[in-house]
Amino acid sequence: MSGTHPHDHDHDHDHGHDHGQDQAHPGQAKDEKVHGYYQLLGLALKELLIEKGVITAAEVRAAIEARDAITPSLGGKVVVRAWTDAAYKTRLLADAHSAILELGIDMGPTELIVAENTPAVHNVIVCTLCSCYPRNLLGLPPSWYKDRDYRSRVVREPRAVLKEFGTELPSDIDVRVHDSTADLRYLVLPMRPSGTEGMSEAQLADIVTRDCMIGVTLPKAP
Repeated sequence: MSGTHPHDHDHDHDHGHDHGQDQAHPGQAKDEKVHGYYQLLGLALKELLIEKGVITAAEVRAAIEARDAITPSLGGKVVVRAWTDAAYKTRLLADAHSAILELGIDMGPTELIVAENTPAVHNVIVCTLCSCYPRNLLGLPPSWYKDRDYRSRVVREPRAVLKEFGTELPSDIDVRVHDSTADLRYLVLPMRPSGTEGMSEAQLADIVTRDCMIGVTLPKAP
């Protein structure tokens, strides 16, 4: 497994959100105890900060609304630019933080690494401790990404987990699992499907899904 880092730090959690688009995969198990603890901790911290006058309830609400407004389309914008602009792709792989700033996307202090899929390598991202995720690019993580089942199994048996998402890879492809941390996030740059050469950027954006930027699925030509 590549990209593994120790988790001796505080995490920016996004627990307690449920979205209809989040589909469970076979064997998925909830990790309610861990998620519930951080929900209560976050709530207590928020109430304390409001009580002390450090922030206001309106500021908290505005921050939540701004975060909820982020969708995977931002990540898709990055992928499409890399697919259609070779020079941009080079910059993205060398310095992802600066490259996405060119598109008006700011990761803040968090480091971003873009892992490129190739005919020989397929990349998958995970956070083995909780739910560290490139939210500035993809929005809130899907529920299955936070579950213990995915977090533990994708490290031990990535091919089996990918198969449950409908992704079966030839045995000669190297599957690399990247473990996110509070300071470091990953984004998968999927390969552009054959048969899309004549498609516009808007059409290409339609086939770049959240799950293929996590690495559990592949983009497909319409």
